[in-house]
Amino acid sequence: MERRVDDVGAVAGRQSGLGSQAVAVREGERPKTSGRDMAFRNVVTQGGKTRQGVAAHAPGLVACVLFVALVIPSSCWAYRPFIATDAAVADPEEVEIELGYFTMDRANGENAFTIPHVVLNYGFLKNWEAVAEFAVLRSSGGELNLIDPSLSVKGVLREGVLQDKSGVSIAVEIGPLLPSTQKDQHHFGFEGIGIASAKLGPFTFHVNAGLGVSRSTGALSGIWGVIGELPLWNGLRLVGEVDGEKPSHETQADSGLIGMIWQPWPSRNIAFDGGIRRTFTGVPAWQVTLGVTFGFSVSSSEKSNAPLSGLRQARSTDPRR
Repeated sequence: MERRVDDVGAVAGRQSGLGSQAVAVREGERPKTSGRDMAFRNVVTQGGKTRQGVAAHAPGLVACVLFVALVIPSSCWAYRPFIATDAAVADPEEVEIELGYFTMDRANGENAFTIPHVVLNYGFLKNWEAVAEFAVLRSSGGELNLIDPSLSVKGVLREGVLQDKSGVSIAVEIGPLLPSTQKDQHHFGFEGIGIASAKLGPFTFHVNAGLGVSRSTGALSGIWGVIGELPLWNGLRLVGEVDGEKPSHETQADSGLIGMIWQPWPSRNIAFDGGIRRTFTGVPAWQVTLGVTFGFSVSSSEKSNAPLSGLRQARSTDPRR
C-alpha cells in the first residue's frame, strides 16, 4: 500500500522528507520519506551515462507475465497506474498481481529507470483482501536492496457502485511499512487511508484521504488523492489523477497523472496501462510509466476461463451500469 506522490522527483533530489527537492539523490540512495511509494525511481544517471540496472530484463519478464495472464482465469484487478486506489477488493480465493515493468523519470536533464515494482493482492474473505508490496533496487555497483516493503489489509465497509449496487462504495486500507535493507530505512512505518468511489454520469471517481508515518524519520504525513475515469471505446479508458502529501514541518508534495487503461480481450484477464505524471511542487519532474495487471483464481472449484464478477477495472466504469 506504500505509494508516494513525490518519488517522481527523486532524480532531482530534495531536502529531508517529502518537501522541495534540493539535495541530489544518486543511484543507490533513498530520500528520507514516508508514505505512498509507486517506485518512481531507482536507477539515476551519473555523469551523463544512464545505468539501467535490471530494467534491461523487463521484456523477458513481461513476456512471462503475459503468458501466465492469458492462460489462467481471473476476476480481480488492481489500479495501476495510480498512486491512489478504489473502493473495491479481490474476490475470495482470487489473486491479482500489479506489475510496473517500465518507469522513466526525468528531472534536471537526467533520466532514471526503475526496475519492476510488484503488488500482490489476495481475497481472503468477502469484501476483504490482503496486500503485499515490494521492489528491488540494484545500485551502480551491483548491490541489491529490498526497498519499500509493506503489508496491508483492505476492506469494503459499504457496498455501492463498484459492487453493482446503488450509492457510494466505501473502503479502508491500513497496515505497516516494513523495514527496508537500504540505508536510513531500517524502521517500521504506518499508513491508513479511507476510500470512496462514486459515479457521476459517464465518469467514475475515487477519493482517498488518510495519514502515514515515515519508516525513516517517524514524521506524520497527511495524504490524499482523486482519480477520474472515462470509458472511451472497446475496453479503453481515459484516466487522470491528482495526489498530495503533507508531512509535518515540511512542504507539501503534489503531482498529477493522465493516462490510459486498456483491456483488449474481454474474455481474458489482462489489462495494460500507461501514464505520464508531473510534479506540481518542488523541482519540475516528469515520469512515463507502463504496466500490466493480471490475476487468477486459487479455488479448486474455479473452472471457467470467463472473467468473473470481480473484474473491477471493467466493471467500475462500464457505461451500461
